[in-house]
Amino acid sequence: MSTSAVSANRLELLQIADAVAREKAIDQDIVLGAMEEAIQKAAKSRYGAENEIRVEIDRKNGEIRISRLLEVVETVETPAREITLEDAKQRNPAAEIGNFIGEELPPLEFGRIAAQSAKQVIVQKVRDAERDRQYEEYKDRVGEIINGVVKRVEYGNVVVDLGRGEAICRRDELLPRENFRNGDRIRAYIYDVRREPKGPQIFLSRSHPQFMALLFGQEVPEIYDGIIEIKAVARDPGSRAKIAVISSDPSIDPVGACVGMRGSRVQAVVNELQGEKIDIIQWNPDAATFIVNALAPAEVMKVVMDEDIQRIEVVVPDDQLSLAIGRRGQNVRLASQLTGWEIDILTESEESDRRQKEFLERSALFMKGLNVDEVVAQLLASEGFSTIEEVAYVELDEIVEIEGFDLETAEELQNRAREFLEEEQNRADSERRELGVSDEIAALPLLTSAMLVALGKAGIQSLDDLADLSSDELVGWIESVDGVKQRQPGILEDFELGEEEANEIIMAARAHWFEDEPEDAPAVDEAGDG
Repeated sequence: MSTSAVSANRLELLQIADAVAREKAIDQDIVLGAMEEAIQKAAKSRYGAENEIRVEIDRKNGEIRISRLLEVVETVETPAREITLEDAKQRNPAAEIGNFIGEELPPLEFGRIAAQSAKQVIVQKVRDAERDRQYEEYKDRVGEIINGVVKRVEYGNVVVDLGRGEAICRRDELLPRENFRNGDRIRAYIYDVRREPKGPQIFLSRSHPQFMALLFGQEVPEIYDGIIEIKAVARDPGSRAKIAVISSDPSIDPVGACVGMRGSRVQAVVNELQGEKIDIIQWNPDAATFIVNALAPAEVMKVVMDEDIQRIEVVVPDDQLSLAIGRRGQNVRLASQLTGWEIDILTESEESDRRQKEFLERSALFMKGLNVDEVVAQLLASEGFSTIEEVAYVELDEIVEIEGFDLETAEELQNRAREFLEEEQNRADSERRELGVSDEIAALPLLTSAMLVALGKAGIQSLDDLADLSSDELVGWIESVDGVKQRQPGILEDFELGEEEANEIIMAARAHWFEDEPEDAPAVDEAGDG
């Protein structure tokens, strides 16, 4: 290509540039620029690398002009690059010191080596331009499904010819047990396009959750029209998937629309995904209802939610445990991915055992704290009392209403509960002093004796120690560990303290910092999350 390009007559040069530009889908100007650079490299080789060579190809007639740039100076030190003002003025009367004068050089006769070198420059420049064009064309197509033809397979990775570019689908982005051969047609999802040293790389995936979502969009007109929205997708590629859908039109059943007549729509997607089983689930804004739907086909008896860490406990019948969990935990894992909640599954018998254990623990607490027999303690526990504080300060009528209790018994229980709490407070107060927690902290609102002991055990002794804390350090915070949300305990974690109350305690501890400040001092932010 290059040899003919640099030795052709002028019009042929432009025709060659035009042909290359069309073939590679790049600008003709880029091809001519590459030719100019190639001729420049050959000219430097012919006239010497110390020369500053410039090459121009006329875009209209293809004429090649080769010139050497000379800088106008007072004293010439490098004859190949410099010229005196006197000599420059002979060529251009308007020349001044610092200007550059172009000295035309005779046309080049390319030898074999020079022609080969020029060809390499042109090929490289055209390839770079082609890569830039490919990147610009595909960088905005991330998130689309694309069709291509398998060009070759390297170590399990599939290289795909897209017609105007080349893409790669790595082995881990293919479905398990999926094999492609040269010439096979392939449909995949563009999940990334990025520049790399060897050129722009287009990365495809057939295992990406969005690939399934877009396939449904192609098969279900209501999704394409925006009537049905896909809210979430979770996949175990090649095996099983769950997809959550919702309809903006109450008259259209989103699950039925995605399944299609006799399953025709969902079957088309299943066939494309090599038989991957798909559960289509109705999305619900209520997290508990959505999670129950997501665990289908298992039946759920009860749920207990912890919204802070997005963790939910699900109780299922004993005979449905394996169905809820699924083979190798697949069903519960996909439900968790779909909903964004950590899901713990218990059987009814496991939950019953736990309730029984909690009942016995509460009964033992009442027997010890109130000095009552097992029957009385169990009666209190079965009526929903869980702490001695509740017994001490609940309305007397609530205790009298318990079967077998009269007014005298209720009053005696409350007196014993209050005596126990007073003893506990005195003991905690003594322990607080031994731990070095100051009386100033003890005087703050909202802090109980037990809280003061917990602060002391954490080394919080003075107002400044407490004032330096954040609300998170008191009540705990949520942190993602290895992709799983976990609650990190705070110093007062066990006291059911809210963030607002924690901020109030910290601000009360900081109050002495501002006592001596003028009234117009700038306001101080409340205790943050740290």
